[in-house]
This record gives sequence, structure tokens and C-alpha cells, in this order.
Amino acid sequence: MSLKRNNSTGNTEPFSDPQLYRKIAGSLQCLSITRPDIAFTTNYICQHMHEPSVNDFQTLKRLLRYVQGTTELGIPIDPGDLQLRAFADADWAADSSDRRSVTGFCTFLGNTIISWSAKKQITVAKSSTEAEYRSISSATSEVIWLRRLLAELCITQIGPTPLYCDNTSAIALANNTVFHARTKHVEIDYHFISNHIKAGDLNISHISSDEQTADILTKSLPKERFFYLRNKLNIRSQDA
Repeated sequence: MSLKRNNSTGNTEPFSDPQLYRKIAGSLQCLSITRPDIAFTTNYICQHMHEPSVNDFQTLKRLLRYVQGTTELGIPIDPGDLQLRAFADADWAADSSDRRSVTGFCTFLGNTIISWSAKKQITVAKSSTEAEYRSISSATSEVIWLRRLLAELCITQIGPTPLYCDNTSAIALANNTVFHARTKHVEIDYHFISNHIKAGDLNISHISSDEQTADILTKSLPKERFFYLRNKLNIRSQDA
């Protein structure tokens, strides 16, 4: 996705064939089920299906060209340990039109990515800490569900599942959910994170922003950075 994307510039005229736009966007949404590297851009494209502009169609065509050039890529299932680990990230106030943040998280079973999400948050976050905290909350819900599913499949997780975040303030809030003037506006239901930490289901750890795998699910990135994180998702050619 272009780094110079801006909704207020370029050709913002309505696209002449919105039905075609919606048809291709729907197909890309299906493809993103097996291609997490296109999840963020596909989510952005689908947000504009109601009244797509020429700019939006240019973004869609750019994604189609990328897909055409990477048809050999997929998610291989590698042998190894069956321990869960997760990454959660957020891009604060990413959308200039409504200032909502973008949540991105992904979970791995061993070296194989098994679930991921790139989604705009439903409310406006007043700080980057709040945006990251909401992202941790979404990832926590996914991790708890996966732990229970794996337990039913007789793959019981040994010890807490590590969840990696690059925001130290959000980690501190998750481990010590004390209400004060700067955090009391965060909904109470997000504080269920601390309960799972105390129960030993989850362990939130800090990771540097450079190594944050979920970054690819929250924003458009430079080419080198995108390829680096795509490799960390373990997306590669089936012949490799």
C-alpha cells in the first residue's frame, strides 16, 4: 500500500463502477483468510465499498498487482513445538477522517501463524496507550479462546501464553489496573486482561518496535520493512 496515501488529495471523484469495486474487494477479503500480508490493505479497501473513489480503486489495483506477483506465497505448516505466542500492536489515530486507531494482532502455534486480525477500533482512543491497550484486549480474547480450543484437542498449553507488545505504558496498565484521571475513561470490560494475567493464562512482555510482527497489520510500510515482517509471519513460497 502506498506510503503517500492521503484521503484529502488525489482523485476523490466517485469510481464509475462501484459494483466492480465491491466484487473485487469481496474476493480479496476471501483471499486474506490465507494471506495475512494483505489483511491491512484489504481491510482499508473494504471500508470504502459504500462509495468508492478513483483513489480507492487505484489502491485496489495496486493490491491486485502485488497478489499477481506473489501467487506462489502461502502459509506452510512447520513441525515443532505446539506452544502459543501472540503479538499485538496498534496505530494510534491512523484514519485522518475520524481519528480512529487500527488494531492488529497475530497468534502463532509454534512457528505457524494460525490467526490474525487487522481492524479499525470502534471508538476513538485518547492516547496511544489506550489504543495499544485495546489491541492487547482483542489479542487476549483470541488467546483465551485458542487456549480452550487447544485444550479440547488435547494440546494443553504449559504455562502462560506470551503476548508481545511494544508499548510499555499499556503493559504497565495491564499489570496494574489502577484507576486514575488518565485511565478511568477506558471501559471496565477491558480490565479483564489483569484477571487472566493473575490466573496464569497470559504473560504480557515488551518487544522492540523493530521486532513487532503485528506492525504489518496496522499500517502501510516501506518495502524493506514490509518484506522483513512478511518473513516473520512465515509466509513463503511453497517450494522454499
